[in-house]
Amino acid sequence: MSDDDKSKLSRPRPVRESISEMTEIVLPNDANPLNALLGGRLMHWIDLAGAMAAHRHSRAYVVTASIDHLDFLVPVRVGDFVILRSSVNRVFHTSMEVGVKVWVENYRSEESRHVSSAYLTFVAVDIAGNRLPVVPIVPETEDEKRRYEGAARRREIRRAETARRKRC
Repeated sequence: MSDDDKSKLSRPRPVRESISEMTEIVLPNDANPLNALLGGRLMHWIDLAGAMAAHRHSRAYVVTASIDHLDFLVPVRVGDFVILRSSVNRVFHTSMEVGVKVWVENYRSEESRHVSSAYLTFVAVDIAGNRLPVVPIVPETEDEKRRYEGAARRREIRRAETARRKRC
């Protein structure tokens, strides 16, 4: 690898380089007997969408370390499209917080609704599972800066919750 290639891999990257979007169509196998999307299937898609953003930013293998609270706001039915948008909110040292926002789109009625949002933490690892440092993220827009600051607060909440669970 040339020095120029190494430099490109180690430079801070803007949030926009991590943005990922994934679209799924809800099929009968993805649904419960009421023809509504299974929550576990949506969680799987959220994890995949988050991993894509983390991979794009870190340019490394990533593993899921945590997922914050998850609410399902509206039902998603068989035949609907599910759109998942993700990006890295903040990098710590070897971990990254990724935000994923989920929308349901009914192409027949042309209606789009917010289904769920989640914050996931991914850790960059090598092939042996050893943690790798991740280059910093550069928030550019006001929304990205807001999410960047919020990630630090959410990290402290996650750490406090982990410490509380260890004491119990």
